[in-house]
Amino acid sequence: MLKSYLRLPLLLLLSLAALATGLSGALRGIENGVQNLSFAARQHDASGQLHIVEMDAASVAEIARWPWARSHYARLIERLDAAGARSITFDVDFSSASDPTEDAALARALIRSKAIVTLPTFGQHAGASGDRQLDSLPIPALREHVILGSVSVLPDRDGFVTAMPLGTITDGVPRPSLSAQIAKRSGSTDAFFPIDYSVDPSTIPRHSFRAVESGRFDPNAIRGRDVLIGATAIEMGDRYATPRYGVLPGVVVQALAGETLYGGVPKFGGWMPALLLAAFLGYVVLRLENNGAVLFALALGWLLLFVLQYYAFDVWMVSLEIVPGMMLVLLAASAQIALMLRAVSRAKMLVDSESGMPNLRAMELQVAPSNRFVVAGMIEEFDTIRSVIEATNVGTFMNRVVERLHSHGQDATVFRIDDRVLAWETETDHQALQEQLASLRKALRKPIEISGHRIDVAMRFGIAEAGGIADAGHAASIALREDLPWHLHKSAEREAMEQQISLMGELDEAISKRELEVLYQPKLDLRSNLVTSVEALIRWHHPIRGYLRPDSFIPLAEQTDRIADLTLFVLEQTVADLARWCANGTVLKAAVNISARLIVSPEFIASAEHLIEQSRIPRDRLIFEVTESATLTDPEAAVAALHKFSQLGIEISMDDYGTGQASLTYLRNLPLTELKIDRSFVQYAHIDKNDALLVRSTVELAHSFGLRVVAEGVEEAECLAFLRSIDCDLAQGYFIGKPMPADQLNSFSFDQLSRAA
Repeated sequence: MLKSYLRLPLLLLLSLAALATGLSGALRGIENGVQNLSFAARQHDASGQLHIVEMDAASVAEIARWPWARSHYARLIERLDAAGARSITFDVDFSSASDPTEDAALARALIRSKAIVTLPTFGQHAGASGDRQLDSLPIPALREHVILGSVSVLPDRDGFVTAMPLGTITDGVPRPSLSAQIAKRSGSTDAFFPIDYSVDPSTIPRHSFRAVESGRFDPNAIRGRDVLIGATAIEMGDRYATPRYGVLPGVVVQALAGETLYGGVPKFGGWMPALLLAAFLGYVVLRLENNGAVLFALALGWLLLFVLQYYAFDVWMVSLEIVPGMMLVLLAASAQIALMLRAVSRAKMLVDSESGMPNLRAMELQVAPSNRFVVAGMIEEFDTIRSVIEATNVGTFMNRVVERLHSHGQDATVFRIDDRVLAWETETDHQALQEQLASLRKALRKPIEISGHRIDVAMRFGIAEAGGIADAGHAASIALREDLPWHLHKSAEREAMEQQISLMGELDEAISKRELEVLYQPKLDLRSNLVTSVEALIRWHHPIRGYLRPDSFIPLAEQTDRIADLTLFVLEQTVADLARWCANGTVLKAAVNISARLIVSPEFIASAEHLIEQSRIPRDRLIFEVTESATLTDPEAAVAALHKFSQLGIEISMDDYGTGQASLTYLRNLPLTELKIDRSFVQYAHIDKNDALLVRSTVELAHSFGLRVVAEGVEEAECLAFLRSIDCDLAQGYFIGKPMPADQLNSFSFDQLSRAA
């Protein structure tokens, strides 16, 4: 069982583990699921105060053109105003001018409207670099008699919309969000609030746009109500993933946000309140001494956390994250059950069941630093002895042997580490130990009586350095095989270490003799259906060891400071191949991987600069691929190095995007031209909805920053078709082509790829 003074340190460690996991975002999907349970428990109908006038499929079919003439919106405003709507809010973009007559008609309707009319405004980044923002506002003719409201929707990193802003700044002016304007709530522009998904969106009253415009509706239903107009037709896009209701039209998400604010402005409470309660529950769990009690406490703890989340929002309008707390209680329960099981089984684990003596595991746990040697004694003809005395008496026999050892000078604890092998540790020096073993061999010559049988015992000994239990047992078997009283084990260097040292020496020679090979894996341009870029990959066919996987020598090269030479070899060969392609009129880009260690190495940067400056290739044909970790380890140095290479004309690609902590917002500070989505997200994106959502949103956001996107791990035609459908730029993977020599690539790259079409 856990000692009392260890409970708090263990609880602190478990709390840090739960917190770190929560902060990593790994629990976001579970958190959304738990929040959904809370929403489901509190589910209720909409207030009825907010009505949606939807630009639905029926309206699209009836009007039969797009964009709609603005006189349609003018007639809609007149109908709603005449019906007595309290406010009219548009989730429709009016930032571009249309026919002047139509714009004038809408402007007149806005002027005449007695109801408050809100038109949308939003901002977006102008490009991948810099902080310049382009603000979209309604055309000037429509602004004077309306309120401008922010229509921005910002999904979380996982693509789901869980929160909305109270306001944003466009054109240098703070603007309320549409939901805040509808509910008449105020707040700062940098404040967000959680959306209450306990509101059932199907209960929000809806009216078809064309029906209202044509007067085919009940005006009494609109009188005194807030009206929100927006698109629900699938062909108009504007759809967002929500954690409970799946993909919803943007206007419905805005309506849910407005319904939320009718009841007040909810706040984010974070994970700390639940984690503090969980810490108390975890301490209670660590004091329990019964499995059933621990499981009951776990269930009760989870229930209390859920109740806390439920009432925090229902009573105080505070949204709490409870999954880190739930994880802490689970970790505490798991740890306590594991400790109890360990306490129960420890005796069995550390004791030889046949003799009751401490076993090999017990010896491994009882190594004393003062001991100099470990001795193993192997009993000769043990199988014959077992058959003579019967299996039930073997334990008694082994204990009699130990008694004989103890009675002749061996006072250390004796362990049974194998059926026929006893072992112990000793502080005795080598010379004295040999004399002691000679005495023990003589003592064992006197027969031991077991169940009426007089058993002669002969034992061979093995000696190894302290801690070398297996070495001592092996030495004893050598003594038996070679008919020696004892054998001293001599430690040898580990074979694996020899291989590593040898392999790195051979790598140096292979680099100097240029025996390594650079292959190129093609990247397919999904618009032209041609291979326009490749990735350089190192390969080593060892003359003796055969083909070596890159992961068998590249990590060793990193550890032994050989990665710079290896990378420069790849870079030099790639530059040479690019020069040949250019000479042949072949237009092809080639990417070289740069490790995290090298991106901040002044020596490597200088060598790479010199090599590139000596070449005659167009600089934009060369791409440096860096991983997220390379830029996050030492951001300032990494950014400076990448800018230096970018100034040389080299393109920079972010490799394995999505596996680290870098966000696209962070990446805009880097001189990137390309983003590679990691294969773990791409490979099953055509069949996994979550992966599809992540890949699609990444492509869209990357394009908004002006980056081209490469999807790695394409191994099926269906995956390639999916990437085409979301407007991805390039695809790479075995379905496109495996790594191949440069000369084979010449014929492969510029032929139409019928298989991938």
